[in-house]
Amino acid sequence: MSTQHVLLGLLAGGARHGYELKRAHDARLPRARPLAFGQVYATLARLQRDGLVVPAGQERDGGPDRTAYALTDEGRAALEHWLSTVEPPVPYVASTLFAKVVVALLAADVDRARAYLTAQRRAHTARLRELTAVKTAPSATLDDVVAADFAIAHLDADLRWLHTTLDRVADWHREVHS
Repeated sequence: MSTQHVLLGLLAGGARHGYELKRAHDARLPRARPLAFGQVYATLARLQRDGLVVPAGQERDGGPDRTAYALTDEGRAALEHWLSTVEPPVPYVASTLFAKVVVALLAADVDRARAYLTAQRRAHTARLRELTAVKTAPSATLDDVVAADFAIAHLDADLRWLHTTLDRVADWHREVHS
């Protein structure tokens, strides 16, 4: 995820200070890793340095001064460019899940690889149940539902791969050790 572009997108609706940006990020991307305040302010500093945002005033609400930031024309252009750029499919298999199965086949045996795949399938299934509960909860927002659907689709793909690989692990082990 591009934190700088997400912050630019959050600023597209008007000037906001770092605390508001952090809250908006965490609300709009409910299944993403929450942003740390330090990350928000460091990113805002880079965006300001690069001419994509400018300070748009300060306010004090019973605490320290809070600087609001607004998009510049260059910031709007950068956001538009990012939004219109198609994300290419990942060219490499860079998954810890995949790497562990390969290493289990290299360093251990078929039973070890099967045990790992089975345990991972249980963990994925449990997470799938959690996300299904999140999206069907009466208090679920559309943000929650869309984020849960995204995660569920990825978990479903992993579960299909885990199932298929469990069926192939003995043949794969023989191939690895031949």
